[in-house]
Amino acid sequence: MKKKILFMMINMNVGGMEKALLNMISAMPKNKYDITIYMLEEYGGFLKTIPKEVRIEYFSGYENMKDLLNQPPQFMALKLFKQHQMIKAGIILLLHVISKILMDRSIYFKYLLRNYPIINQKYDIAIAYAGPNDFISYFVINKINAKQKFQWVHFDITKIGFNRRFSMKIYKKFDGIFVVSNEAKTKLLNMLPSIKGKTIVFQNIVSPSLILNQAKEGKGFNDHFGGIRILTVGRLSAEKGQDLAIKALAKLKNDGFNVRWYCVGDGNSRGEYESLIKKYNVQSHFILLGSDPNPYPYMDQCDIYVQPSRYEGYCITLMEARCLKKPIVTTDVNGVKEQIQDGESGLIVGIDVDEIYLGIRKLISDIPLRERFSTKLSNEDFTSFDQMEKLNGIIN
Repeated sequence: MKKKILFMMINMNVGGMEKALLNMISAMPKNKYDITIYMLEEYGGFLKTIPKEVRIEYFSGYENMKDLLNQPPQFMALKLFKQHQMIKAGIILLLHVISKILMDRSIYFKYLLRNYPIINQKYDIAIAYAGPNDFISYFVINKINAKQKFQWVHFDITKIGFNRRFSMKIYKKFDGIFVVSNEAKTKLLNMLPSIKGKTIVFQNIVSPSLILNQAKEGKGFNDHFGGIRILTVGRLSAEKGQDLAIKALAKLKNDGFNVRWYCVGDGNSRGEYESLIKKYNVQSHFILLGSDPNPYPYMDQCDIYVQPSRYEGYCITLMEARCLKKPIVTTDVNGVKEQIQDGESGLIVGIDVDEIYLGIRKLISDIPLRERFSTKLSNEDFTSFDQMEKLNGIIN
């Protein structure tokens, strides 16, 4: 009999975590698992790419509590006062104060979910995949009926405002904690040493054959540019470091290099980055291509792939660039040294405009080095077999 597995997400926005989930689901044997993706909201560019055999379900109450979860409680209380909902506003303020004192929002989540029963469907395994996310962790533990429950940690917890007290309380209730890199695991255990015995490294999965096939499906660049094409893929946000990329490009242009830097992705920082592009007068050279569920034609056609992130968990776009044998410059974030050997298969630089600029300049000027980096990469490095065997062994 198939095992029933539920993965809980916020949505299926175009991002590394969502892509990692889709890659893993694609690698899971269809004859062994009956998979459900349970989302808070119906949203995202990856919705149409979910395999047809996967069930999709949504939390019907999210729309009513979205602002209460994501907006400052003081703001929401004031809004409720203006709507003459005095009692509700008072409760929100009181729970906010208690949560701040206890450094634990469990009581607040319990109030928001007070009218929502435990989901009737029974699962063998429920996974809080969008993590760390306090609400999703709480929801999986308290509102989903499953024999085993797991938490997934995708990020560098030292960079994201991780709630140690809440996590210490809730993570001990999970049967296991999956972390996407050794470095991320070390940082997690430094903060929560009590979960050491249930914490497992599970690196993100990519499918080289799928990437190679999709790289041939789209058209990619259409601007007939004859110089060096640099590419970055990721949502437009501070942690992904596109602002550092804009400034590094300006230095390259000032040095006379014939380059264009392209970014596939969208996000809340787009307006800020458009202003920065104008400030540095690189409108014709730093190109925001927008979001695309299939960035691989661009990745296949670029000359250099650059990851200017300020922090990551285990960067899936680096894995994809490696599949397509691209010369890489990347900042020294979580998981990078588990993928790249500095000076052997890519350049690892500091999270700094000058270091990113110097790394790219080195690759542009040293064609033999670029070629050597490309030959150091092999699709054989990207088998998902070992990872899936690890997962199968844990959840069976």
